[in-house]
Amino acid sequence: MTIATPKEKPQRKPDWVRVKMPAGQTYRDVRKLMRSKVLHTVCEEAMCPNIGECWGRGTATFLILGDICTRSCAFCNIKTGRPGPVDEDEPERVAQAIKAMQLRHAVLTSVDRDDQPDGGAHIFARCLELIHQLVPGCTVEVLIPDFKGRRDALALVMDARPDILNHNVETVPRLYRTARPQADYGQSLRVLQMARELDPKATTKSGIMVGLGETWDEVIAVMHDLRAHDVDILTIGQYLRPGPNNLPIARYWYPDEFNRLHQQGLAMGFSWVESGPLVRSSYHADEQAHALRDNQ
Repeated sequence: MTIATPKEKPQRKPDWVRVKMPAGQTYRDVRKLMRSKVLHTVCEEAMCPNIGECWGRGTATFLILGDICTRSCAFCNIKTGRPGPVDEDEPERVAQAIKAMQLRHAVLTSVDRDDQPDGGAHIFARCLELIHQLVPGCTVEVLIPDFKGRRDALALVMDARPDILNHNVETVPRLYRTARPQADYGQSLRVLQMARELDPKATTKSGIMVGLGETWDEVIAVMHDLRAHDVDILTIGQYLRPGPNNLPIARYWYPDEFNRLHQQGLAMGFSWVESGPLVRSSYHADEQAHALRDNQ
């Protein structure tokens, strides 16, 4: 793995990836609520550039199963190590927070929990069940790990009826050994395919980052692979290095390149393509869920 050293001169961020610092009363209210419920958000843990925009309109992506990951993806800023016990009461707090925020759409994601027999799938399922009970009408997207490819674990989640099942492939196959050493590209595709097998009516979603050294043709090939596995929604965003110990940025992709990927994705048959420098997996997830539901 090639990691930049502190002596390397950082690339200057182009204007199209600059964002305002988060502020505003709604943002502060969401942050206070998360603290009071002892909840984590991927918005903070992954240093998402859209945290100000999303929290400012009262939406957030909940990070369940703790804030310590059993894997060490080189692009991610979430802590790696040995997690503590699974908090079985967490789903109740998540559902209560969503109710308090009066959300119309919620996103749940997690660290990898390879220490658990089901990878933490039962916590995802319980969150879904309680949200459906306490906040009827709220759509829910789950951004899941690969559960080591276990069909029984994925079935727990699918049986709890998520509105969108999201699992990111993250990058092109050639870069997996560097960026995702404990993951497998083929397995991620199989997880997305299994979700459709378990629920043929499910809406599936995946995402990829650019800027790690991939080529245009490699990105297009991944898009074709995702469509071949019946993925409905695609997100494409610029990789932004979260810390000095993470992979360096190979290059910044231009806005017109994201626009071209957006058009090509629609031409391939994706129902929705979110492509832009600051796009992250949960960006505009509420719009995606409600637009697709209204069109059904």
